[in-house]
Parts: sequence; C-alpha cells; structure tokens
Amino acid sequence: MTTRYCCPNCQTNRSRFNIIKQVARAVRLDPQTGDVMESMIDPGPLHIAYNGPEKRVQCAVCGLVDDERLFIKFGEK
Repeated sequence: MTTRYCCPNCQTNRSRFNIIKQVARAVRLDPQTGDVMESMIDPGPLHIAYNGPEKRVQCAVCGLVDDERLFIKFGEK
C-alpha cells in the first residue's frame, strides 16, 4: 500500500485506518429459517455475481466506512 489516505468526513485523520477486505460468497438460503442450504461455486444465470469493491476503508478516528477510492481522492489534496 503506497497510497495516501485522508478521511473525507473528519478531514484530519491521515494515519489511522482499518482496511476491510470483502469476500463475497454465493449462497442459497432456506426462506423459512434463513439457514444456508447451499454454498454455490458456480451460481448460474439466475444469481448475479457480486461486483462491489474488493476493499473498503474505515477511519479509526470517526468510524466512517466507505470505498477506498474516496479516501485516496481526499489524500491527494
């Protein structure tokens, strides 16, 4: 990680952050109980794959959680 961050909310924190890695898992749930019935490796055409960000960042001062790109943009200023 060689990019600089700055929190867009508190705008003072440039050093304390939590990096959150997101790992999506396709599952099929029981509609009555909510239990996982099946963990799908290839979900098929009726299941849209997750296409959100791989990483999110949390400011360790104010607690804001958002996309990494937002913290990078504010770090460039």
